[in-house]
Amino acid sequence: MTTILIVGAGPVGLTLAAELARYGIGVRLIDRSPHATETSKALVVWSRTLELMDRMGCTQAFLDAGLRAPGASIRSGGKVLGQPRFDDIASAYNFALMIPQRDTERLLTAHLRSFGAAVERQVELIGFTQADHQVEARLRHADGREERVATPWLIGCDGAHSTVRHGLGVAFGGATQGDDWLLADVRLEGEEAPPPDEIATYLHRDGPFVVFPIPGGRARVVATRGRTDPAHPRPDPTLADVQALVDQRAGGGFRVADPVWLTNFRINERKVDEYRQGRIVLAGDAAHIHSPAGGQGMNTGMQDAINLAWKLAMVARGQAAVSLLDSYSPERTAVGDMVLRNAGRLTDMATLAHPAAQAARNLALRFLLGLHAVRERMATTMSEIEIAYAGSPLSRGPGAGARWDPRHDAGPPPGSGREPRFVLYAADAARGAALAARFPALLEPEPRTPPDGRSLVIVRPDGYVGLSVTEAAWNEAERYLHALAAVPG
Repeated sequence: MTTILIVGAGPVGLTLAAELARYGIGVRLIDRSPHATETSKALVVWSRTLELMDRMGCTQAFLDAGLRAPGASIRSGGKVLGQPRFDDIASAYNFALMIPQRDTERLLTAHLRSFGAAVERQVELIGFTQADHQVEARLRHADGREERVATPWLIGCDGAHSTVRHGLGVAFGGATQGDDWLLADVRLEGEEAPPPDEIATYLHRDGPFVVFPIPGGRARVVATRGRTDPAHPRPDPTLADVQALVDQRAGGGFRVADPVWLTNFRINERKVDEYRQGRIVLAGDAAHIHSPAGGQGMNTGMQDAINLAWKLAMVARGQAAVSLLDSYSPERTAVGDMVLRNAGRLTDMATLAHPAAQAARNLALRFLLGLHAVRERMATTMSEIEIAYAGSPLSRGPGAGARWDPRHDAGPPPGSGREPRFVLYAADAARGAALAARFPALLEPEPRTPPDGRSLVIVRPDGYVGLSVTEAAWNEAERYLHALAAVPG
């Protein structure tokens, strides 16, 4: 049986391993760390990720463990400039699900185990070479024993300091911001504390101060601390440092207590140009890192994994030609570029230093956030439901590449179950069934009814439109499937 080697058992590697295992593909998921993440790290799971989890079969476990944040506030000098609402998101999951990364990894690990797979810990990738049909990898175990393994695909989900990326020798272009940032997981006490289900951003002349709710009555506090001095590294913050920032930037009125994590960090914005070189593929922070503004990083990485998983599975199972994988890098590179831009703009806006620029920003925000269309646009962008693959080699026809509205599924979400297949939506059920019979490895056997009764749509296993044409264009559908097939139908 094909066994794909995945390096890195964070949320991205766990998602990829679970999806491949769900589709019956053998996986080895290794991580050099002796244990999973023990801190909160990434906190937000957004709407599109939850929709994709519906295919995976693990959404409810996340909803049960997380805290639903229905909105946010942007404040300055004791005034509320605006209150974006997430209930404007056009999804069944119209909220930000706040859940610590340690719990995300715990739930994904349990989900992976349900398919009979597990993480191999204290196993480190120390080298690899790529041949025409496989990758030879060298692994080191905790007792010093070295192992050589052959795998058809090596996937690097091993974070910002990726061994796989370094082994490929690819550039990780970008820059490190010049400010130190503070992070504190604490309890907030006092009447003036922001609501326990709201993401609150305080804009101040000395820099932003942001509060993220965490399940269990805690909150994440993030704030700038000033320019980095490489000659004099800043010590980790104390609870008194955090309280001083509350008093200065949030106007006081509440206290911080009971810290469980106090640290400094710097913002890096970096990305590779290509996510795949032959049989070696990068995903998540191994391929892109960016500002935490907007909480997009982990979600983007998990969506990398979901995008890659069904394609790898269809190729490994002989359902589709290996050329299907050529779509992974262009699709996810475009998304990575967009996330980098959006997160960078949010950070730049929040960290404006000139008093006149700050005053103009606050005035503009107060006006713009009073407009429903602006609030809706902000919520849609943060939720990632607007992500689309219009420029993908898999997208044909008007509207192709867009997210298929889950309200139109007319059955289980495309990609559910144990076999990755496209779903055909066609008004002519008999002709649709005949087409599915010609391409049984690619299409679910039963066509579904399109919402408008006129279109002919092929939806990918990750819930994006692959082909969108008129009901009359059956020849277009045949050509589309013929190009994907491992053995032309």
